[in-house]
Amino acid sequence: QVQLVESGGGLVNPGGSLRLSCAASGGILSINAMGWYRQAPGKQRELVATIVSGGITNLADSVKGRFTISRDNAKNTVYLQMNSLKPEDTAVYYCNAEVRTRTWIGLRDYWGQGTQVTVSS
Repeated sequence: QVQLVESGGGLVNPGGSLRLSCAASGGILSINAMGWYRQAPGKQRELVATIVSGGITNLADSVKGRFTISRDNAKNTVYLQMNSLKPEDTAVYYCNAEVRTRTWIGLRDYWGQGTQVTVSS
């Protein structure tokens, strides 16, 4: 029922920028945390950034100063602005949301399908 639709991935040169978007829809009452995770080939999925509804953020040390996470609560959308991209940022980026719906008591995690980010010259 709940779906997270991601967009904004692509191929960029080192030092370039991308902005990822993730919109949640489908019987949503509210969303607590939203975040971005990434997974490179042969690697485990790792946290990139999270943001709760009140605006408190948490970013991985590897992206601090380069990435910014934000959200539009009215649109149930989270963004990841990625600047000064490095080849090591190459991965599939997944959106995550903790969602409350009318058909389930409490919060449940949902994941997007993933969007490829490739940083290469």
